[in-house]
Amino acid sequence: MHYVGNIIRPPSEANSILLQVTIGCSRNKCTFCGTYSGERFQIKPDEIILSDIAFASTYCKKQRRVFLCDGDALIIPQNRLVHILTEIRRQLPWVTRVGAYANVKSLKMKHHDELVRLRELGLGIVYMGLETGDDVTLKAIQKGATSQDMIEMGQKARKAGMKLSVTVLLGIAGKERSKIHAEETGRVISAIDPEYVGALSLMLIPGTPLEIDYRAGRFQLPNATEMLAELRTMFQHTHMTRGLFMANHASNYLPIQAQMPSDKAETLKLIDQALAGEIRLKPEYLRAL
Repeated sequence: MHYVGNIIRPPSEANSILLQVTIGCSRNKCTFCGTYSGERFQIKPDEIILSDIAFASTYCKKQRRVFLCDGDALIIPQNRLVHILTEIRRQLPWVTRVGAYANVKSLKMKHHDELVRLRELGLGIVYMGLETGDDVTLKAIQKGATSQDMIEMGQKARKAGMKLSVTVLLGIAGKERSKIHAEETGRVISAIDPEYVGALSLMLIPGTPLEIDYRAGRFQLPNATEMLAELRTMFQHTHMTRGLFMANHASNYLPIQAQMPSDKAETLKLIDQALAGEIRLKPEYLRAL
């Protein structure tokens, strides 16, 4: 397989065939992210992508899923993306699902019928980084979208029949707007009503604008207890009709996985026990991105 630069994927795609179709991220301006620092976004040539699919057809017969890397594969023009998905279906007939990252920009560029076509060709799930539902924080971290944009594009993916996994970041609003961030993020998640929510805890990446602000005293990072309180508020304000709310990423201080809405009350009790000191939080040295 022809890999270039940093290759990232969601935790749930750990056993997937990682097919790199783009290099970098089409936005690459978020202040907290250093994944593609200095990398120019580009779509890989079709011949390279097709050769990797051919490689997978021989050497990846045990994997049942494909994940399209890098940061925003959905931005590929529709005809080229249809061709890629068609070749995956033709050469990897055992694959049951294709996944990809998506953002507001790329979802806006696709009409409903185009998304439906991609879903019919196997694109069964998209992962969207919401980070926060607080418009002030979205602007501060240079996400390039408003909370209403997030709601509309998340709903758009779901209306096309795709499963949607939304990622949020505990601590991203700092100490000052922690409560507002938590409440507003719960509001936006509820409006989108995705199949999955993944809450990660912010870990500052050296050299990123947010980390520079932290060192300069312009950004205050919530401590473990404050992030847990933020998680409680966010979870309390999240009203999903079904699906999973997960905070079991390696960055988190307290791993939780709640089937919504049935596990909500019990999960709130668990968080309260941790806040009361009855459950030990993960030590810093065990946390990871």
